[in-house]
Amino acid sequence: MEVLRPKEIETHPGDSLVRWARGQLEIARQILDNPGGGLLFATQTIGQVRSALSERDAERWGDVVALLEQAEDAAVRREFDSARQLLGEAATKLG
Repeated sequence: MEVLRPKEIETHPGDSLVRWARGQLEIARQILDNPGGGLLFATQTIGQVRSALSERDAERWGDVVALLEQAEDAAVRREFDSARQLLGEAATKLG
């Protein structure tokens, strides 16, 4: 097999990033306390969104990133209502 170059990574530029992030956060909110891996998938998703926003523009998305850090922490502590509220606030700040 001949490999000419690495596969390009989908980076969700511009408005696409916001749509993607909002969609991911809504999924995380819905499955947060589902048995059978919901918490694991939700916290992983929150972390991916947080990282993506921080990588694209840490200054612009700083408030949202901070909310996502708090939401992830609340989820791990099984404070699901607080986590959902924080995810809602983060989604609202995304615009």
